[in-house]
Amino acid sequence: MKRAIIVVLDSCGVGSLPDAAQYGETGCNTLKNVIEHEKVQLPNLNSLGLGHICGTSYTPKLDKPNRPIGCFGKMREASKGKDTTTGHWEMVGLRLDKPFPLYPHGFPKEVVEEFEAAIGRKTLGNYAASGTVIIQDLGEEHVRTGFPIIYTSDDSVFQIAAHEGIISDEQLYDMCRKARKLLSGEHSVGRVIARPFEGTPGNFVRTPRRHDFSVDPFGKTVLDSAVEAGLKVSGVGKIFDIFNGKGISESVSTTGNTQGIEKTIELIKTKFGGILFTNLVDFDMLYGHRNDAPGYARGLQEFDAALPMIMSVMDDDDLLFITADHGCDPTTPGTDHTREYVPCFVYGKTIKAGVELGIRDTFSDVGATIAEYLRIESPKYGVSFLSQII
Repeated sequence: MKRAIIVVLDSCGVGSLPDAAQYGETGCNTLKNVIEHEKVQLPNLNSLGLGHICGTSYTPKLDKPNRPIGCFGKMREASKGKDTTTGHWEMVGLRLDKPFPLYPHGFPKEVVEEFEAAIGRKTLGNYAASGTVIIQDLGEEHVRTGFPIIYTSDDSVFQIAAHEGIISDEQLYDMCRKARKLLSGEHSVGRVIARPFEGTPGNFVRTPRRHDFSVDPFGKTVLDSAVEAGLKVSGVGKIFDIFNGKGISESVSTTGNTQGIEKTIELIKTKFGGILFTNLVDFDMLYGHRNDAPGYARGLQEFDAALPMIMSVMDDDDLLFITADHGCDPTTPGTDHTREYVPCFVYGKTIKAGVELGIRDTFSDVGATIAEYLRIESPKYGVSFLSQII
């Protein structure tokens, strides 16, 4: 009945990677900058070792006599890219040597024409934009014409926005499936995303019925190995979408961080052996991409306040991993993901406390550690640090 619980604080990076300049970035440090900018206190994350990897004036480095109750370190991304899919896939044992394609100037004419032929109508947009902005700019024309809005960002995404009163959610999802089928080979973007919205001109708002259509993982992950071994893999939030359902036994959708935390606690209380994998998306979607540092700080405080409950309902044989998939620093001028180290906190009621894990060479060390703990097939990449914490 051993379990590994992975909680991904989506975009909570802890400092620029050495190659960040190649991605047009320097000086990003999502957690440190938010903590200092908003003067936020995070006592429970600090008790796991946050101050040791992110030392700031508002999250002071703990004195050695008061060592953390958890193990702590940070990890560099070995894959190319800085997107959600790449980060999560690497966490469970895959590595991308070539990043997913980006389209900062919109998608090629032939791609758009093929998509329009597949859905039987024209489209609007086709440029990189904020999702909340583009529906204000093109929403009225969309309502008048019935043409869906297509757009991208600095991530590898093909996004389709439609008013729910003009194009139903199921119609929108069907359009996304057609786009996913078309976007293969050189145009194999990481995700096709349905972005339904509602409201009236000047007051359009996105609904929570977003849905992601990812590509299949190109290789075997620790999630697959767990399922093959007869263990259960529960995904909370957008985990099912990120892996296109591969290696997922059970999926629980959420509307944001609050529900994601609640569902995680509920699932921990149930008895099963395997992996519980949670993504808390609001840090990235609502705060990082919108340069909302105060919102980011509130999200961190909400999670920090929930940590004691999460830890209290864990069984003795549970291991809790808290990490991230990339950065998205809301205190910098850009609104894109940032190429950063990510934290790696580990907590368990029967493991060592205060162990410094150092700087890991890949996110896959989490997957390798879980594989050794659950006694399942190890991933191709990653080095287990289980012996350091048991």
